[in-house]
Amino acid sequence: MSDITERLSTAIADRYKIESHLGQGGMATVYLAHDVKHDRKVALKVLRPELAAVIGAERFLQEIKVTANLQHPHILPLHDSGEADTFLYYVMPYIEGESLRDKLDREKQLGIEDAIDITKNVAAALDYAHRQGVIHRDIKPENILLHDGQAQVADFGIALAVSEASGNRLTETGLSIGTPHYMSPEQAMGDRELDSRSDVYSLGAMLYEMLTGDPPYTGSTAQAIVAKVITEKAPPVTAIRDTVPSHVAAAVEKSLSKLPADRFTTAADFAVALSQQAVAPVAAAGTGTAGVTGDAQTWTLTLPKIDVRRAVPWVLVAAMAVATWWFASRPAPVQRIVRLHVALPEDAALGDALNGRSIALSPDGSQIVYVGDGGQLYLRRLDQLEARPLPGTSNAHTPFFSPDGAWVGYSQPPDLKKVALAWGPPLTIGAAPNLRGASWTPEGTIVFAPTNASGLLRVSDGGGTPDTLTRADSAGGSDRLPQVLPGGRAILFTHWVSSVDDSYTAVLDTRTGETTRLLAGVDARYVATGHLVYATADGSLLAVPFDVNRLEVTGNPVALLEGVTVKASAVAEVAIAGDGTLLYVSGLATERNLIAADRRGVQRILVEELNAAGSPRVSPDGRHIALRLVVDGNTDIWIFDVSQGTLSRLTFEGNNDYPVWSLDGRYVYFGSARQERDRDIYRRAADGSGAIEEVLIRDGSQWEFLPVRGDSLFVFREGSPTGGRDIWVGRTDGSDFTPYVATEFNERAPAISPDGRWLAYTSNESGVDEIYVREFPEPSGRWQVSTDGGVDAVWAVSGSEIYYRDGQRLIAVPMSANPTPTFGQRETLFEWRATGNSQHAQYDINSATDEFVALVPRGDSNAEMIVVLNWFEELRARTGSN
Repeated sequence: MSDITERLSTAIADRYKIESHLGQGGMATVYLAHDVKHDRKVALKVLRPELAAVIGAERFLQEIKVTANLQHPHILPLHDSGEADTFLYYVMPYIEGESLRDKLDREKQLGIEDAIDITKNVAAALDYAHRQGVIHRDIKPENILLHDGQAQVADFGIALAVSEASGNRLTETGLSIGTPHYMSPEQAMGDRELDSRSDVYSLGAMLYEMLTGDPPYTGSTAQAIVAKVITEKAPPVTAIRDTVPSHVAAAVEKSLSKLPADRFTTAADFAVALSQQAVAPVAAAGTGTAGVTGDAQTWTLTLPKIDVRRAVPWVLVAAMAVATWWFASRPAPVQRIVRLHVALPEDAALGDALNGRSIALSPDGSQIVYVGDGGQLYLRRLDQLEARPLPGTSNAHTPFFSPDGAWVGYSQPPDLKKVALAWGPPLTIGAAPNLRGASWTPEGTIVFAPTNASGLLRVSDGGGTPDTLTRADSAGGSDRLPQVLPGGRAILFTHWVSSVDDSYTAVLDTRTGETTRLLAGVDARYVATGHLVYATADGSLLAVPFDVNRLEVTGNPVALLEGVTVKASAVAEVAIAGDGTLLYVSGLATERNLIAADRRGVQRILVEELNAAGSPRVSPDGRHIALRLVVDGNTDIWIFDVSQGTLSRLTFEGNNDYPVWSLDGRYVYFGSARQERDRDIYRRAADGSGAIEEVLIRDGSQWEFLPVRGDSLFVFREGSPTGGRDIWVGRTDGSDFTPYVATEFNERAPAISPDGRWLAYTSNESGVDEIYVREFPEPSGRWQVSTDGGVDAVWAVSGSEIYYRDGQRLIAVPMSANPTPTFGQRETLFEWRATGNSQHAQYDINSATDEFVALVPRGDSNAEMIVVLNWFEELRARTGSN
């Protein structure tokens, strides 16, 4: 290890441990390091000493803050920056993959589609950054990292930070910002006031190399390359590779124009030009024009001036142009309609997401995001066979795509969140305790219904204070399932009354604030054929013509499909992409059976077909089971009498969940959202007598509640100000509230040991959910129980074992405490298809029978996820439209 590396290692030892040297760039040395605080690998980049000396720490750290605020799926985020022993450094994620330079060195030329896809990824990142006022200044293959089929731009804004921080003193270092092969002419001439078109040039030069194998300009020295950049025109890519489509070649040529004014104004325009034949080659001087006219279009063929004696070959050219026009003007062939069943693995089966939506389809129809059992979000690309989980998205529902397909928004109660499909952790947008639908606009706003008893709100996709668009009515009706119509002037939504049958579709004119009822049906969405597609309570999917300008239904409905899953909350499990792809779920039953199972997994049914049931809790004497049920759209606590086999309703208003028995069995505690408040804790006598009593009324949302030690002490979980979940300890008299486990991570599903000495809970502090144990009531020490993931801790009646769920498996772990916990061999008891989320254990122990009590999907549930390609052709045929 060099002296410099040793000095650096010593200076940052409290934060990062250097593992290896990765490479040397023009501005920085790159190391693979271990982030001690977060237990992860990172790329540690240290500015060259001569550059750091000129810049100065304060100025560099100030300028680099701009980069820290860039959040985009194709931008590698900035984790950290700092100064240590004269070293200036910045930290980014370490990508297990390769750079575009590595790929080009290996393959020389890339496939045309591959090259275009990479360029589009980078263009999306550039367009986003340019709109934030940030120019990269150093786009080159070394700064493009390839990970999981996607490209991420590294060192975003670093060149800008160096340039701004060093000012005119950069020349003292002998360094320059940018790489000659990819520099725009204005950058090569030393212009420091660069705009977005300079990055567009660099991106075009990089695409040129991906297609041809070499940058547009090469030379023996940097000076020779710069001279060519300024004075020469690069050969067309088709002169080197004639298979490149003409519109791609024209787009590359335009991006490499000497004058910024002749290039694409934005990186987004460049990406669009690569997708469609929208860029005409620039006509050379001294040319003429020959016209070919058809019924509804005019084709123009540009020809050089020619000698009459040589006219015959050009007649042939003109004839070919006429033939081209004739073939292009014929009606396009009808696209074949294809129906496919989407096969899902057992360990990533489709979940029912309770009353939320379970599926989403990307705008281009190429990707499915769905809710698996337990609330985990999975991504399934239609060109791949496997579904992969989206990290950090457990306990989620109601996924929805951003307009560019790069992000997925979703609910992770009590928050509305988003996650980039290509890279990065989930980000919190705002509060949505019980999300009932959302719509993401191209302008970067999200319209959403935060609860099942609210109106519609609008918020920036970057977070902030939401605007109120509609309000719940005094009769208890609410608005949900919004879709922003093209142009943003109106919002389609479902007005919920008391059930699917009496709910209806309405439209809000955002200019006037006027709401108009449109039709008797729910979960409507407008599609490009000019129709509203909507559902009815019996699982039918219908379409009706709709004038999007006048906001009026203009015809009669036509039936399209039957057997679509329509939930009690008015959610129809249907998604429609802009390219005409249809995705829907059939046969997804929200009914569940309440079962009892012995240690071997032998089951007996206690009660069948409970709608959206969850959170079963057995009374201390084993004679009753409290659980959550949804009946007629209302979420309430019900009591099942084990000996009589009867169900009785305990609550009749609010949104109620997570029941827990008092230690003497007289009361049932539960969380409830009522009286226009966030969720609080209430209780009622288990026999239904007396009124509902307030137990814990507190700012924010309180969810789970556990009475301890004669009901005077209790544990509860609430949403943290940072968007996570924390576990607190309080006293019934309200005299003291103390955070028990309150971190930046999600701590939830607390479970107290029978002797009251230990508390088990779930946390994602390691990056995945695991079960931990701490001493109670003082949280001294921490011991990890699970090893490969785990949720839903429950104590054995004896206190000598902890049970938890790992996917479909129920695991038992012996525990002894003399005086600290030690754990024995983990044993898989049995497997069952668990339902519901893992915020609150979805099973319990009956102390009277020593059986596990759980909820499982109804035995005849036969859910199918079906994709229909080119479905718009069928829609047009059914409705008789063009």
